[in-house]
Amino acid sequence: MPSFLRSYFPILDWSRSYNSTTFTNDLVAAIIVTIMLIPQSLAYALLAGLPAEVGLYASILPLVAYAVFGTSRALAVGPVAVVSLMTAAAIANLGITDPGHMVVAAITLAFISGLMLMLMGVLKLGFLANFLSHPVIAGFITASGMIIAASQVKHLLGVQAHGHNLYELLISLVRELPNTSLWTLAVGLPALVFLFWVRKSLKPSLIKLGLPARAADIMAKAGPVAAVAATTIATAVFQLDTKGVATVGSVPQGIPPLSLPSGDWGLWTSLAGSAFLISVIGFVESVSVAQTLAAKRRQRIDPDQELVGLGASNIASGLSGGYPVTGGFARSVVNFDAGAETPAAGAFTAIGIGLATLFLTPLLFFLPKATLAATIIVAVLSLVDFSVLARTWRYSKADFLAVFATILVTLGFGVELGVSAGVGLSIALFLYKTSRPHMAVVGQVGDTEHFRNVERHSVVTCPKVISLRVDRSLYFANARALENKIYDLVARQREAKHVVLMCSAVNEIDASALESLEAINQRLADFGVKFHLSEVKGPVMDRLRRSHFLQQLTGRVFLSQFDAFAALRA
Repeated sequence: MPSFLRSYFPILDWSRSYNSTTFTNDLVAAIIVTIMLIPQSLAYALLAGLPAEVGLYASILPLVAYAVFGTSRALAVGPVAVVSLMTAAAIANLGITDPGHMVVAAITLAFISGLMLMLMGVLKLGFLANFLSHPVIAGFITASGMIIAASQVKHLLGVQAHGHNLYELLISLVRELPNTSLWTLAVGLPALVFLFWVRKSLKPSLIKLGLPARAADIMAKAGPVAAVAATTIATAVFQLDTKGVATVGSVPQGIPPLSLPSGDWGLWTSLAGSAFLISVIGFVESVSVAQTLAAKRRQRIDPDQELVGLGASNIASGLSGGYPVTGGFARSVVNFDAGAETPAAGAFTAIGIGLATLFLTPLLFFLPKATLAATIIVAVLSLVDFSVLARTWRYSKADFLAVFATILVTLGFGVELGVSAGVGLSIALFLYKTSRPHMAVVGQVGDTEHFRNVERHSVVTCPKVISLRVDRSLYFANARALENKIYDLVARQREAKHVVLMCSAVNEIDASALESLEAINQRLADFGVKFHLSEVKGPVMDRLRRSHFLQQLTGRVFLSQFDAFAALRA
């Protein structure tokens, strides 16, 4: 079988070793994830401002598509909190209020996101995720988690509250407090407390009672299903829907309908920016989870093929009436812990969700929205992590400012501006750091061949030789800083006759930096100082040989800094 086919269709690779044991493990994991995913799918559709069944639709075909195209053995694709919130924000920006038009917009958004991800995968652009720093992403997710939790409080209180940021939501909630539905609160608050207790305490309690750890874990993961069942039965028996308790209502029964995106080009252009942000954030979250889980089993994933897999999943979601999806942290960890060995577990989960859509949707009529809101709140508060502020403050003040600014912008102006600020700050932070490379004057350590920073070690130097080590690749943003550093050193050390640039940490020299090296070489020659290089890496030397720089160089290129110092000090 051609290798390129296996690279684009990973199912052709892992399916060759599929056996009955693998099937059993995948099936058990699928059952557990299905139990977890049904209430989550309904809840996240509610968060996205869409009908409940859309969440179920987004949890069927996307899992099958990922099983064919994805490279992670444990990643579980479907609706997630942050992407659901971003979907709600994208649709809200359009000013659409009709439920049918909102669903069409969500389907179109999934298509655009899928096409963007597929194109990025084909063009091998997985490296773009590296421009989003992990601290900034953590800050964005923390702020988003707070907004999501606040947005669901209205369902617990049974009031109408609106807002695109935390401030607007809180003000709206305070104004609506007098209109709180006590019956709704009586349903939602116990569900919230129960779900928090299940998440934190149920598994340890069951283990103490003698239940095996795996069985206890399954029961703990089924906690949301128990909350859904109990509150649905209570609402139906006591007719709480007639007393102000909002319910999911009628959910269409049957398999997802074949859907197509809108043919309105104006809608496509309006959603393009939001689709790009959703694609980037979804990919970063997904690939982070996939890499973490793959490392635990000494497996690997292909980020570029992950783009293809997620793109196919989003297109499949649009085709089946869903909305944008990505790999979820919670369900992927559950899938991994439950013993899933291949992406087939996701396909089995899709079958389980499909059966639920066929046969269980009539039972959801009396499901209170307050219960789904409680499910969302418990899930997203686990994402809120303010310790990232303390960690980055201790380690890097620049990273702290980026994280803090991302949190403030997200909380104050909404998720789209927040993620845009996060992307911008990540790139700005990279440019800031690389434009100010660490440069150290070095000297020989005793009689060894090692050279270290003169400010940190007791070293041997020579007044006629300036040895400067630059600890970063040279490119347009930091080339001028190198020039200024060398001119400053020569001006202060007037007896210097040689400058040696130690290039052990230089992996690349771009055209702008090459021009700077040429300018340094010429200006030092005017001063009567020779310019030398040492420890130049092979690929860098290959590029220098394609220029005129080496012919114009007043000094030499030394294999090692020791050779340069020994020759020049003599």
